[in-house]
Amino acid sequence: MLRHVPTRVFSLSIHADYRCRHSGQCCSTDWDVPVELPFYRSLTAALDGKRLRTSAAAGERSPFVVDPDASDGDGVFFTRLDDGRCVFLAPHTNLCIVHRDLGFDALPLTCRHFPRVSIQDRRGIFITLSHYCPTAASMLFRDEVELRIVEQPPAFPPNDYDGLVVGDDDLPPLLHPHMLMDFAGYSAWEAHLVARCTDLQRVPESVLATMMRDARLLAAWRPGSSTLLEAVGRLPIGYVDAVPARSLDESLVLYRAVIDAVPEDLKPEPDESDLPDAFVRYVAPRWSLFHPPINRFIAAKSFATWTAYQGRGVATIVHGIESAVALVRVEAARLCRDVDRPLDADLLREAFRAADFALNHLAVGEDLALGWAASAEGSGPHR
Repeated sequence: MLRHVPTRVFSLSIHADYRCRHSGQCCSTDWDVPVELPFYRSLTAALDGKRLRTSAAAGERSPFVVDPDASDGDGVFFTRLDDGRCVFLAPHTNLCIVHRDLGFDALPLTCRHFPRVSIQDRRGIFITLSHYCPTAASMLFRDEVELRIVEQPPAFPPNDYDGLVVGDDDLPPLLHPHMLMDFAGYSAWEAHLVARCTDLQRVPESVLATMMRDARLLAAWRPGSSTLLEAVGRLPIGYVDAVPARSLDESLVLYRAVIDAVPEDLKPEPDESDLPDAFVRYVAPRWSLFHPPINRFIAAKSFATWTAYQGRGVATIVHGIESAVALVRVEAARLCRDVDRPLDADLLREAFRAADFALNHLAVGEDLALGWAASAEGSGPHR
């Protein structure tokens, strides 16, 4: 049965004109890309009919890995070369051969939708991007676009996006563990979080502290004389003063909590040697140079976040955003340590990529949200 696809689509302005720049990163990362049965059949027919070929580097390898024990329609993946590249990635041009020769509609769902991260609910479709994509990560540095939520972004027409689908009969996000929000109130809260990031020169830690204060205040709302929408509108205008992190200690705690949510077969090798020293030497002195892209990253983590539905309230959402920034600090320290130089824009872009790789492609989202909820509740008024 076909589900209703909303016609209203929303994204952040910095992502609204996204298009693939053919970095090849998504097609050369050694991860399993599933091929749904209809696409497996059509691609096999195209290969048999000589309308499609694998890359020359693939040689005689079968283009698909098929699990013989999987149920019908499951367990088919694109073959990867020894260096992680997909057999359908053209060398030199980094073009997808399937896309180039057969068109966008021939692509399996994962290939169609990466790096989009979407939520579909009764309000519409909300799309952010995984900044593991180098093009998406670069968009955090663009200064020519005012940061805001936009409707009908040209890059994302109405479509049945592969993401989190919240049915009309499903519940809205939680305000706190004992109370639901309504959709008007949640939309206002989401827009409020993004608006907090528009003061791009503000210290990111101040933005995060203000978000958590606002979450605590909003969670104290009770039905009666005002609506939740009105309560969001009454949140303080001013920001909480905060200073940038002087050490990596708290960020490492949050980083380890994220890694705990990664399945054992995907966990990265432990690599924390000299990170606290690298942070103090190379990252902390340069952090203030990059408030705008970091605040845009915070906005991207505030918008279309699955944690709203998987977590246990607005404080959980903010704690997840804090954890995302903590990962950026840790990954920035690791990159600076490895190349023995201070943080710069290129290294920060790679830190954004590494953080989103862990958050969006390694960790289990439900486990992340439960862990963030436990931490948020442990320090909040509803424990």
